[in-house]
Amino acid sequence: MARVTVVGGGYGGITVAKALDDVAEVTLVEQKDTFVNHAAALRAAVDREWADKIFIPYDNLLVHGRVVHGTALAVRGTTVEVSGEGPVEADHLVLATGTAYPFPAKHMESSSVIAKARIERVRTNLEQAARVLILGAGGVGIELAGEITSAFPDIKVTLVEAADQILPSDDCRPELRQSISAQLAQRGVEVVTGDTLGYLPPVDVGVLSPFRVDTRAGRRIEADMWFRAYGSAAATGFLGEDYDDIRRYDGTIRVDSHLRVLDHPGVWAIGDITDVRESKRAQAARDHAQVVARNISDVIAGRQPSATYAPGTQMTVLPLGPDGGASQVLRDGVRVVVGPEETSRMKGEDLFLGFVREELGANG
Repeated sequence: MARVTVVGGGYGGITVAKALDDVAEVTLVEQKDTFVNHAAALRAAVDREWADKIFIPYDNLLVHGRVVHGTALAVRGTTVEVSGEGPVEADHLVLATGTAYPFPAKHMESSSVIAKARIERVRTNLEQAARVLILGAGGVGIELAGEITSAFPDIKVTLVEAADQILPSDDCRPELRQSISAQLAQRGVEVVTGDTLGYLPPVDVGVLSPFRVDTRAGRRIEADMWFRAYGSAAATGFLGEDYDDIRRYDGTIRVDSHLRVLDHPGVWAIGDITDVRESKRAQAARDHAQVVARNISDVIAGRQPSATYAPGTQMTVLPLGPDGGASQVLRDGVRVVVGPEETSRMKGEDLFLGFVREELGANG
């Protein structure tokens, strides 16, 4: 039976591993001891119930394959060197390591016990804070502001964005920005655009310790806690020099329309680490995974890869807590903006927990 190694157990990784479990000898390499539903990580930072929900075991993901918990240290061909395990050989290698991002949007710790302790500290600190500073008013910063103001309406939140408008990197209609701006204003959130801090706060992220900072434009900001909501980076540092020619400036790696890694036979890539020009979303990673699973199945059966991937129309779903937010969706070929009620139905209530638990076999 053909051997397939999947490096990275995020949204795309679990999808491709499960899809190939019946046709190949699958090994999923994942650093963390549980799956982390990062789509709900910001809710977990303010809601004690969600702090447990986002951590889901991998125990029931694969029927025939195995999950190896360790860090991918290096890749040689289709062989992965894994900490605590040694070399894991395969006929096909799927790279699905995603992106690194600041806490609390993502948890980089391998231990769920440590991650839960950090969440508990943040939530306890928020219960005592009066002022919170968030650097970055992209989707993550805005969503974090929404979660904080929903759970702690008395906290004064300040958002600082270097660009001249919120959601600077999103291809969205003006109505979306207007809706989000209006809702933030209703919650008392101060939004500062076109400015940056002259220096970072002198305390750690998520720690309760009052401080003062100045922006480059001379604005004084006082807060009790702060968070960083910018600085996403593709997690491809474990790939060696033989990937330098196909690694782009942002760490992503080049793939063809079948999602094969260029110049690396037997290696495929999915999700955030690919250079596919689209927003990095959980659903995109899952769509990539289905294409790669189909193509690897084709190769195993002696056929040419038959599935290709092309970016679809971008959809922006931006909840502000359980009951707020706005979204940009496609209807009859037209981009339209919908408000809090529909946004809550799409993401704000469930935060992808349902499909993740089903994929991981955790609903039994």
